[in-house]
Amino acid sequence: MRKLILFGLLGLSTVHAQNFQGPFEPLWPRGPGHPVTPQQPSPELASILSQIDPKRIKSIITKLASFGTRHTLSSQTDPHRGIGASRDWIESQFQAIAATSGGRMTVSTPNYIQQVRDRVLFPVKITNVQATLRGSIDPDRVYVVSGHYDSRNTDINNFMDDAPGADDDASGVAVSLELARVMAKHKPAATIIFVAVAGEEQALLGSAFMAETMRNASVDVQGMLDNDIIGSPVADDGTSSPNIIRMFCGGIPPTETFQQVTARASIGGENDSPARELGRFIAEVAQNPVTGMQVQTIWRPDRFLRGGDHSSFLRNGYPAVRFTEPSENYAHQHQDVRVENGMQFGDLLEFVDFDFTARVARVNGAGIWSLANAPGTPKGVVIDTSKLGNNSTFSWTDDPHAASYEIVWRPSDQTYWTHAIPVGKVTTATVQMSKDNVDFGVRAIGRNGMKSPAAYPAPSG
Repeated sequence: MRKLILFGLLGLSTVHAQNFQGPFEPLWPRGPGHPVTPQQPSPELASILSQIDPKRIKSIITKLASFGTRHTLSSQTDPHRGIGASRDWIESQFQAIAATSGGRMTVSTPNYIQQVRDRVLFPVKITNVQATLRGSIDPDRVYVVSGHYDSRNTDINNFMDDAPGADDDASGVAVSLELARVMAKHKPAATIIFVAVAGEEQALLGSAFMAETMRNASVDVQGMLDNDIIGSPVADDGTSSPNIIRMFCGGIPPTETFQQVTARASIGGENDSPARELGRFIAEVAQNPVTGMQVQTIWRPDRFLRGGDHSSFLRNGYPAVRFTEPSENYAHQHQDVRVENGMQFGDLLEFVDFDFTARVARVNGAGIWSLANAPGTPKGVVIDTSKLGNNSTFSWTDDPHAASYEIVWRPSDQTYWTHAIPVGKVTTATVQMSKDNVDFGVRAIGRNGMKSPAAYPAPSG
């Protein structure tokens, strides 16, 4: 086992004006390392993101809305209307995209029969449509980007009337399809799955099936990005935030045992779940002039009284986040198409901003491509809590795809990592900084210089 002992380089921390108040020293304490700088898009990634086309986004959403309804219980055999027609069209689009990939992308339609339950009036086939772009170096490591293709109106059991679902969630499906198109000819190091899931409005049936299938097969899903209602920046009062997208990042993982939660709380790790580390990573790599967007991280699993397909992955032990537009207009989702007191209700095409949706796709593209081309998140990260002391010692499992590692840290009242300490290609390191005063993480660096999300260390005791 290789070990590195790093002596502190004491110097004044970088000043962040918003954290400096009166006579107090900013970003106490002082410590080793250099200030963290956001990872910028590589030339390849910048080229990929530049190809995301609002006109293609519009054509996808327009086509999906044209099927009248995509309710999970609607017709699966009508060639022009219902969920079956939309399913077949999405599959045909993925197949056409896969044909450009040189054999690296394959398309599948995993399905099962859902029996009668709440919101399911009769047995129905639930079919996900997914395109898998196999990784060229580390194919067993997987990332997922998703939207749901079913729709609904006011009565969740009404599967006959129109439910165009332009924003909720043809917009999310458009992100999956468009990212698949622009990435198909490229070679990510890890595997990316672009998926349109069904049954979201019936309590996340399609994503639960997908996540449970992956868990049962021990698939190493290291990140899932859910896009649900990402088609408009306009609030119900008419105000617009065209360069902001919300990203919901859950805290305590729902799969943790009482003992694991207790251990996490004992070292103040409540804000450092795998989902939050995934969110920190995406915020770092996706806020730049290439995307033109600000990612507003929100430290909760989802909005109040709502849920999304990322929850299925969280419940199966996978890190996942949800993207949703900055201010929802509830007259344009889960509503019958109608005019009432002069107001237009319904999830109609006219309320979707295709340029905004394309920018959200670029945020997803920056996140998913950066994840897939960096090494995986370090595993087995432990901080030695067996004795008192002003040094901090870490260990982790080596990744053959990593060229080196960094220990990152931040004052415990800060949101993002502020400093990084290069430690080389080692599996244990000691830094001259007290574990009592800051939050630490370990991240891997690839031979291409790209960095993984950080892993928060578990206590050794």
